[in-house]
Amino acid sequence: MFPRLDLVATIEHEGGSRTTGSRGSVPARPPSYEGVWRFTAPAVDVSVPQARHAVRDLLVRQSVPIDEDTAQGLLLIISELVTNAVKHAALLSPEVAVEVAIGAEWIRVSVEDNHPYRPKALEADWGQTGGRGLLLVREIALEAGGACDVEHTASGGKIIWAALPLAAPAGSAPAPEILPLAGTVPVHGAVPAPGPGPVPGNVPPGFTSPRPDPSAP
Repeated sequence: MFPRLDLVATIEHEGGSRTTGSRGSVPARPPSYEGVWRFTAPAVDVSVPQARHAVRDLLVRQSVPIDEDTAQGLLLIISELVTNAVKHAALLSPEVAVEVAIGAEWIRVSVEDNHPYRPKALEADWGQTGGRGLLLVREIALEAGGACDVEHTASGGKIIWAALPLAAPAGSAPAPEILPLAGTVPVHGAVPAPGPGPVPGNVPPGFTSPRPDPSAP
């Protein structure tokens, strides 16, 4: 049994009610499973199963409404992203950061390292050699109706992320069709974008990214 990874930063929903413009009315409380969690791990092989187990435990602890197939796909994505960082970024990034952002309808996972290389496997050219694990990440995300991409960070590193839809609540309207393209993010606004800064989309007030927005005063 692998030891549990400690969450370095956990953002929980702020307590107390928030009033709206209507006197005496309050907005509906967001689902209890929503939030943003971030932890770091050394860029070594053993961190791959540890990260996968940490995310699995988080899904169970938060009672996230995710079906088994989507959950297995998400855990495989985590394994591939952390493996990619361990194999290709450890020289410049002895530590990697894993972030899980859960909204009402989406879950986004991302892995950040300090290596500047942008993997071609997530871009339009599928003929590149290598990067088979990242091609699998892309395939899982698109098949689930989600998206994935890689972003540069202000410090010169990168964030590789994937977002998958959660099962729609019973009786809800069907989700809009999403047609992600390589290197783009669907424009429907439902996919939470990677940090830094507050996570937009379905993350309610009281949830922010652990990483401060560098443009903030």
